[in-house]
Amino acid sequence: MKFILFVEGESEKKILPVFLHKWLDTRLNNRVRIDPIKFRGWADLVKNSPQSALLELNGPEKDEIIAVISLFDLYGPDHDDFYPAGRKNSRERYNWAKQELEKRVNHIKFRQFFAVHETEAWLLSDPTIFPSAGPAADAASTGNFQHDDEGPARKKTGITSSGSSPAFASSEK
Repeated sequence: MKFILFVEGESEKKILPVFLHKWLDTRLNNRVRIDPIKFRGWADLVKNSPQSALLELNGPEKDEIIAVISLFDLYGPDHDDFYPAGRKNSRERYNWAKQELEKRVNHIKFRQFFAVHETEAWLLSDPTIFPSAGPAADAASTGNFQHDDEGPARKKTGITSSGSSPAFASSEK
């Protein structure tokens, strides 16, 4: 059994299945596979998801598919480019878009979902799903920071807390 997950970008494709499994695996008797399919942003997803969903739902693995789920950021589309005039608040936009996109696919196993804010915000709520990138990442995920007057922006540029740059110190003498 599996879900097909339509997403709008690379970070969602790589991390969302891990994030969703952490929740699903504690609630289901059998592990469900999540197959993410990446689109090139919300416009590509809106344009091509009906055809892609029907290809999946009517394809050779159709009996194995529990659902095709499309997910993108509610505030991703520019309101003039996607939402009809008059849809001003998030509830109106959500209701219209969910109904419209599910109608385009017109299949009982297709559902449209939205993240009210960037989907990446969900991912940041659980730093344990990210692979460690070394001591700096480990310190960031545990909050184990040491006091340092030379913050990341200054270290990157080489500017010291006195405001001078070590690269120019010899020319200032």
